[in-house]
Amino acid sequence: FYICPRINPDGAEWALADKPKYVRSSTRSYPYDEDAIEGLTVEDVDGDGRILQMRIRDPNGLWKAHPQEPRLMIRREPTEVGGTYYRILPEGRLEGYDGFTLKVKRPRQGIDLNRNFPGNWRQEFEQLGAGPFPTSEPEVRAVAEFVVGHPNIMGGVAFHTWSGVLLRPFDHLPDTEMHAEDLWHYQRVGAKGTELTGYPSISVYHEFRYHPKQVIGGAFDWVYDHFGMFSWVVEIWSPMREAGLEKYPYIDWFRDHPAEDDLKIFRWSEEKLGGQAHVAWKAFQHPELGPVEIGGWNRFHAFGNPPLQLLEREVARFPKWILWQALQSPKLELVVADAQPLGDGTWRVRLVVQNTGWLPSYVSKRALERKVVRGVVAEISLPAGAGLATGKRREDIGQLEGKAYKHTGISFWPDYHVTDDRAKIEWIVRGKTGDVVEVVARHERAGTVRASVALR
Repeated sequence: FYICPRINPDGAEWALADKPKYVRSSTRSYPYDEDAIEGLTVEDVDGDGRILQMRIRDPNGLWKAHPQEPRLMIRREPTEVGGTYYRILPEGRLEGYDGFTLKVKRPRQGIDLNRNFPGNWRQEFEQLGAGPFPTSEPEVRAVAEFVVGHPNIMGGVAFHTWSGVLLRPFDHLPDTEMHAEDLWHYQRVGAKGTELTGYPSISVYHEFRYHPKQVIGGAFDWVYDHFGMFSWVVEIWSPMREAGLEKYPYIDWFRDHPAEDDLKIFRWSEEKLGGQAHVAWKAFQHPELGPVEIGGWNRFHAFGNPPLQLLEREVARFPKWILWQALQSPKLELVVADAQPLGDGTWRVRLVVQNTGWLPSYVSKRALERKVVRGVVAEISLPAGAGLATGKRREDIGQLEGKAYKHTGISFWPDYHVTDDRAKIEWIVRGKTGDVVEVVARHERAGTVRASVALR
């Protein structure tokens, strides 16, 4: 296993500081070195260690109090007039306020590290935060170089927040464009993931796109698309599900949902979290805006991350699922390594290996298509004075299938490849009795086996 606890250590420290700073991911200035001249900078202005919301009473505001719970803000109806309404904006300080117009600054640190990977990378005008070129950021470059430098990796799981869902490729293509065998494997692993974690398994393209007309890239799509390594993203934590909302649309819910959903989440916060997810509004004299109220949804500590008292429970869902995936890795094992005398100082040296793993040695059809995985390489080393009569010292003997993708016992398709998990290679060696030859078979993703064979 390879574990990277934090791909973005600097940004995490900013966000977790006593006076937190809102940052998408990287701490590097992008696309410009300077802050915008005017607008609101999202930050903690009342010094309570949280970045919440500010509300300002305004007859043309979009928001109003929920009729059953006045602390909860919901959107007014399209034709509604005559009530008490508010504008809501993030907590922060304001520069260049003219008394009428309000806008929120784009963060000076505009890089989104997940968009900086090579998979489906787009320029800034198409994909915000993608950076000037793929892997331009040192954090991303370090991960990319590690993955490229470790071809033995067969898959990976990246942990994000939030939505309470297991995400699989593609970001940019429908399932019909994926190799059928790869899709079957993803569906099997996803079903097991749902069984073990309680999280649904979905395709990003079909159920998790931010906009139906937009294509975004990310680390996990790059890992599968370019290298054929089975990759997943876990979006940890779903306060909506905790509050009793089931089968809600993961992305569309943020665009529009019934006000009753908000009320359920509010009541869950009151009953289970002691009001931690929604903070009561309190008056505050803002240095630029004057009288405002600060409170509302605590996105960072109850939405973007599980509350601390629930964090261990939430992450404990995943180790069994991760191990279950790892145990399906291809595994090269030795079947036979021997020598048979042929007379006249010659021997037939035989090496038979097999893949005892579930997955084929190449792992995925995508990897085969991309030609990124060598076959099993068999090699023989001879002692001084010995030589090869036939055969090559090193030879690619092909890929080995696993147990995946086989039909059921009552299938009407016959299995024409009963031993496609095995490979055999032979050499004719000239030597003398007692010589020892070394044979080895290695595969980038399935491992290495070695044997010493005495000529007797």
